[in-house]
Amino acid sequence: MATTTYRATASTGSPESREFSLVVGGPLFQLMRRVRLSDGALRLVHRRVIVAVLIAWAPLVALTAVQGGRAGAGHAATPLLNDIGFHVRFLIAVPLLIAAERVVHLRLRPLVDQFQVRGLVRPEEAPRFDDALREAARLENSRLAEVLMLVAVYAVGGLFTFHRYVAVGGFAAASGQGLSPAGSWLVFVSLPLLQFLFLRWYFRLFIWARFLWRVSRLDLDLNATHPDKAGGLGFLGDSLNAFAPLAVAHGVLFAGLIANRIIYGGAKLTGFELEVFGGAVFLILIFAGPLTLFALQLARVKRAGLIVYGALGQTYARDFRDKWLAGPTSADEPLLGSGDIQSLADLGNSYAGAEQMRLAPLSLRGLVYFLLAFLAPIAPLTLTMMSAENLISRLVGLVF
Repeated sequence: MATTTYRATASTGSPESREFSLVVGGPLFQLMRRVRLSDGALRLVHRRVIVAVLIAWAPLVALTAVQGGRAGAGHAATPLLNDIGFHVRFLIAVPLLIAAERVVHLRLRPLVDQFQVRGLVRPEEAPRFDDALREAARLENSRLAEVLMLVAVYAVGGLFTFHRYVAVGGFAAASGQGLSPAGSWLVFVSLPLLQFLFLRWYFRLFIWARFLWRVSRLDLDLNATHPDKAGGLGFLGDSLNAFAPLAVAHGVLFAGLIANRIIYGGAKLTGFELEVFGGAVFLILIFAGPLTLFALQLARVKRAGLIVYGALGQTYARDFRDKWLAGPTSADEPLLGSGDIQSLADLGNSYAGAEQMRLAPLSLRGLVYFLLAFLAPIAPLTLTMMSAENLISRLVGLVF
């Protein structure tokens, strides 16, 4: 797939103003370009991942080792260096959040282009569509937004995270007042980095939802009999594939927290069904929810399609009956292979297509795949539900 490079939003009507990206723009993006950790197409992912791990994970490990290897991240009796949740946060979740930028950039922009490629935006609605694109670019480039996210991250850290880890044995300073060096790095560097990455993605999802909301208010040229059964908007369902790495990142966080409680707290995986279900519902709401903004317009198109094709079907079916059943038939026109039969069947298929039209550009398969991406990191924890001896004996039984 050909990649595109970043170009600043230009004046109204310019080609640049019609480009769309949820991840290209903002002060941090510009900083990454200046220090050569990224280019205009968000390549050099490996550099950003390595730097993030060196900032968030490596110093914390070194400082903890100096302290004696115990810092109780997430549990007072858990050695930090053996803490699964700690490692998956900074070695898996953070790289996923960074790598997802490149994936979303490459996969989401072609979907937005489809509005114009397929002629869904009527000529009279083009200015409003362009304005929605420019607004999305302005929000993504907002300095104020990223500053407020940093303030929010450190405000939460100051109010909650600091006091939480002061109370955890290994993170308290030797004097008993404040945080140890490892605790200070965790509270003021590692966790804020992780929280900022998540918060920035949630802000991008807000931009995506707002863009879809504005487009859903346009008078789009939709077709009730489109084969995608979504009026021609079915391509938007592929956005869930673009966001799949973020679903995996959320699943990694859940898996790390649950693994700690199972291994060090004696909990059982079946005790976290409600948390996992709640996490799945949350992800569906924030990632798939915006696609339901087209429900009203799709419902109108479906109703209109059923009325139009229903009326056309009534007329054609009546003429077909009068010609072949009620009136005299011509010996020169055999019924077998008649175009009238095929036309009636085609009309029936068109009506059935309108009748089966979905009210959101979502498919059950797309939702299932997205949820599987979230559950995949949690799935290995099912092995904790049986002993290693039982697991080995079952595997051997399958072979022999």
